[in-house]
Amino acid sequence: MCDETSDGFRSYCKVLEFMDPPVSLAAANLPKIYMSNSNVQPGSTPAAKNVIARFIGIITAPGVTFQSVVASPKWLGMLVLTTLIIAVGNALPLTTEGGREALVEKQVNTLKSLNMQLNDDVYARLRKQSAWAPYTTAGGMIVFLPIVAAAIAGILFAIFNAAMGGNATFKQVYAVVVHAWVIQALGALFTGPLNYFRESMTSATSLSVLLPMLPDGSFAARLAGMVDLFVIWWIIVLAIGLAVLYRRRTQPIALSLFGVYAVIAVGIAAVRAALGGTH
Repeated sequence: MCDETSDGFRSYCKVLEFMDPPVSLAAANLPKIYMSNSNVQPGSTPAAKNVIARFIGIITAPGVTFQSVVASPKWLGMLVLTTLIIAVGNALPLTTEGGREALVEKQVNTLKSLNMQLNDDVYARLRKQSAWAPYTTAGGMIVFLPIVAAAIAGILFAIFNAAMGGNATFKQVYAVVVHAWVIQALGALFTGPLNYFRESMTSATSLSVLLPMLPDGSFAARLAGMVDLFVIWWIIVLAIGLAVLYRRRTQPIALSLFGVYAVIAVGIAAVRAALGGTH
């Protein structure tokens, strides 16, 4: 009976054999002891969730939700849902007169920063085009966002698979990126109606809101405008998704993504400050 391979188990059997009289494991009427396996069984996978459950889960429990996404990388439904929300949220303020005027003012400042001469015809054309702004903005988002998601997924796939030896599929990476888009959709749900009632196109969730004393058009003001609450949240959620997918720690991934975000923010702020304008 004492033929188990565990060293601890053999030692336990030797104690029984030296008892007077010798006692076998069966005679001692003791249960066999084995090391329990605390890991998930190889064949088990997290249960698949519907698109609404995944949308809510990314907000409330991203780690658990990404486990389900990685096991069943469905992305189409979430891509359609988040893209539509972001498109409507960005187009909504442009349905107001104040929103369209803000857009025209932004376009005028951009043209002035490029040293272009503006006359009444240009102003009239910009105002006429602004009537179509809600539709062109929404349409552009619908076309543009899936392409941006694919580009981000491609870069991450190349870094984590080719450079770092990961073995995830592109479909899994794309599904993670698309599901992280939930945070951007949540931001559109918040800022879209808010900017509609404000009749404004300026961000209501950037750091510049807390620093109104910064001079308009300055580098500091531009940089503060690039630091957005929902972008920071999106980066954290994306880092969680990549950590789940590649079985790595979240913190180093998040710090790397924040580093890239900082470089981009500083670069864009510097270019805009150099070009001038207040928007």
